[in-house]
Amino acid sequence: MPHLNVSVFLITPPFTQINTPYPATTYLKGFLNTKGIRSYQADLGIEVTIALFSKKGLQYLFAQIDEGATGELSDNAKRIIALQDDYIQVIDDVILFLQGKSPTLALQLCKRGSLPEASRFAQVDELHDAFGRMGLQDKAKYLATMFLEDLSDLVKECVDEHFGFSRYAERLARSANSFDELYESLQNEYTYIDQILLDILQKRMAEIETKLVAISVPFPGNLYAALRCGQWVKKNYPHVKVAMGGGFANTELRSLSDKRVFEFFDFITLDDGEAPLENLVKFTDGELEVNELKRTFTLVNGELHYINNKECSDYRQGQVGPPDYSDLLLDKYISAIEVVNPMHSMWSDGRWNKLTMAHGCYWGKCTFCDISLDYIQLYDPIAASLLCDRIETIIAQTGQNGFHFVDEAAPPALMRALALEIIRRKLTISWWTNIRFEKSFTRDLCYLLKTSGCIAVSGGLEVASDRLLELIQKGITVAQVAMVNKHFTEAGIMVHAYLMYGFPTQTAQETIDSLEMVRQMFQAGILQSAYWHLFTMTAHSPVGLEPERFGVKKVSEAIGAFANNDIVHIDTKGADHESFGMGLKKSLHNYMHSACFDYPLQKWFEFKVPKTSIEPEYINKLLNEEEYISWRPSAKIIYIGKKPDLEFVTKSKKGNTWEMASLTFQSRAATINIKVSKEQGIWLADILQKLSVPNIKTYTLQELKDSYETAGLEDFELFWDNKPVNTLYKFGLLSL
Repeated sequence: MPHLNVSVFLITPPFTQINTPYPATTYLKGFLNTKGIRSYQADLGIEVTIALFSKKGLQYLFAQIDEGATGELSDNAKRIIALQDDYIQVIDDVILFLQGKSPTLALQLCKRGSLPEASRFAQVDELHDAFGRMGLQDKAKYLATMFLEDLSDLVKECVDEHFGFSRYAERLARSANSFDELYESLQNEYTYIDQILLDILQKRMAEIETKLVAISVPFPGNLYAALRCGQWVKKNYPHVKVAMGGGFANTELRSLSDKRVFEFFDFITLDDGEAPLENLVKFTDGELEVNELKRTFTLVNGELHYINNKECSDYRQGQVGPPDYSDLLLDKYISAIEVVNPMHSMWSDGRWNKLTMAHGCYWGKCTFCDISLDYIQLYDPIAASLLCDRIETIIAQTGQNGFHFVDEAAPPALMRALALEIIRRKLTISWWTNIRFEKSFTRDLCYLLKTSGCIAVSGGLEVASDRLLELIQKGITVAQVAMVNKHFTEAGIMVHAYLMYGFPTQTAQETIDSLEMVRQMFQAGILQSAYWHLFTMTAHSPVGLEPERFGVKKVSEAIGAFANNDIVHIDTKGADHESFGMGLKKSLHNYMHSACFDYPLQKWFEFKVPKTSIEPEYINKLLNEEEYISWRPSAKIIYIGKKPDLEFVTKSKKGNTWEMASLTFQSRAATINIKVSKEQGIWLADILQKLSVPNIKTYTLQELKDSYETAGLEDFELFWDNKPVNTLYKFGLLSL
């Protein structure tokens, strides 16, 4: 009998990440709490993963292969099957280690031969240099991850061709203008993974009583499993309504017209889910009529309708409550390590709580981006104090103090306010987010962010060409990106760059020059991680809406009855973009490992490419230029350091004596002593107390100058802008 009665059962279908929950259902559950609506949530992706990769799961897997394997298996599959007893023996211990429950196993795992090895381990020897820089735990995690990847390859070859750790049947869903292939697959017998998934769903549904199941589909790789879940619920619980929402629907299903989809779902909602879900709950409870639904596709009298009650307003971010992680199996998530890319490794290693600083994007101009859609267009920041309230709530609930802010681009002003609030509350957290490489990220702001716990940022450098950056309307230049990256790197914050090739009209010369810019940034040490993406034209971006402006032609104007977002196009003026992909990725792999900087760029490509037109020392010259910091009277001056020790010392020269002030500053890593005149020292020690973060009042640079002169002191600019005072930024004296 059901023991839990809820208004809605929130589901994340397989597969997103195995190291941390995808945040959509936690956001919705947090919102429903504010409305007194009872809900329950489950991440079926991690539940399927731990069921599959267990002693019992592997015993069943190998039994299925023995019974059903036909045709010729690869040598790799044969090897794994021959070693099946070894895999079964160690699987539970490996999973416990990756869940952080058996850290001492690292010593054993790092000894080659303690795990059975198949084809994935071939790359381990190639990464010997990287292992030399890794700690014992990280190396063990990497080897354990390769162990699971070998098993993943076996599953894919022998029992379920659609399987993947972070996606399932993605090929069926990606840019599926027609629902035909997906629909046909869903009429087939359950696959191996389907059966595991639906067995778990069956147990979950037996434990609860609800009128509504809401399935979040963030990516194409979640769609097939979501459809299977909806299909099963509608067959076995016909009185329960099934809704779908999430990122895939928001971008791909805006022109949906295929009614067959509603054999699996009763409702599909678009954009922010809070108000549509609240209305669905009220509708299933009989409190609303169907025409009062919000941004929802549904069948009415057998016909497909899109219903959007404009009298129903959306909720602002300050109203939706903190994410709620209850119900999720937080101790079951698996930390994997991908050594090749530092940012991707961080993404998949550790349990990151997800939060958002601001809904939408404060910039909202990039021509490749879906800026016409509400999730980008509607900018709504959250106050720093409320963000910190949510941080404290989530830490208390999860026991984890790592945060990934999943913003489109975190606003610098809000990042500054958040950092100050974190410091003011004396919170100890680690956090990272996505940014724009804009000039607001000064040296001092980067030090402030580091002090608050910021460990990494990722941002779109896109095409490292000023002409194309202007065409993209990115609002940045290569020189600006280089200087911002220098500020982050010197503060100790890792920088990851999203790189793009194939933007409309991009020439072969510009592609090679962009690669050279990236090479120089890695060599200069101001970029630690990056990834190349091939440009995709989407229906809701400026390029997709006005392709003629950008010199591209759509291959077809036809709108499919199902998913419509990615648009096949022809670049009439640019290079053969796809041919550059392998060379760009090979070179980047080496640059991230500080290798092959001296290779000519031609070496990465199997076809003739132009010589770069970028000077060999272009980036270094930019970085070595003296940075001009303008005198801004309105700049906010804060002090986040320790109270200095103030002493007075007597100096003498040629029979003359005078008193000097000696101020000793301590940080966690260093000590510095500065000497100024006695009067200046007394003023500085006093003003630092007033500038400290706990004080409510903030002071501008002009107010400091006025205070300095009121104290009878002269030449404020000379005192403030020269040594020793201008060295104190590393000890917490910051201009923001």
